[in-house]
Amino acid sequence: MICLFAPAIYKLMILKVFRGVWFISLLGVVANLMWVYAGLPENVVIHEEGVSQYVLNKEILFYSWLGIIGVINLMIYVFGKPLTPDEGFRSWFTGLIINLNVFLVVSMSFIGLYNSTEKFDFSQAGIVIYIVLGLVGIWLTSWLVVVLVRKISS
Repeated sequence: MICLFAPAIYKLMILKVFRGVWFISLLGVVANLMWVYAGLPENVVIHEEGVSQYVLNKEILFYSWLGIIGVINLMIYVFGKPLTPDEGFRSWFTGLIINLNVFLVVSMSFIGLYNSTEKFDFSQAGIVIYIVLGLVGIWLTSWLVVVLVRKISS
């Protein structure tokens, strides 16, 4: 949050650092997608309730994830300098995309572990997903706080 209240000369540098971290997170989410895809069975269980299961084909799931990753990460360029000249907002939005990439890594890894033949204790996995969702929620609400503080201080 410090970057949103920083002088204008520092905001551009912070945006560049966020862009570097975003690129690394993009590489990480794509690498995780390939890793999880390689370990998935032909039919992937997405949801189980009692005796009923929701099953997707491995390729359909892969291309769906790839499309979601593409759309989310292309938003960086949609909210570029011509559309939003405020470096503070662009830094915040880049951080949001980084958080969403982390969420995608955690959720894809969970589905990969759930469908693996290994025996895992899933009692702690839900906590990690909720923590990452909490981080995304905190990041989303932080921009509202910044806007309110800017209105109050001006």
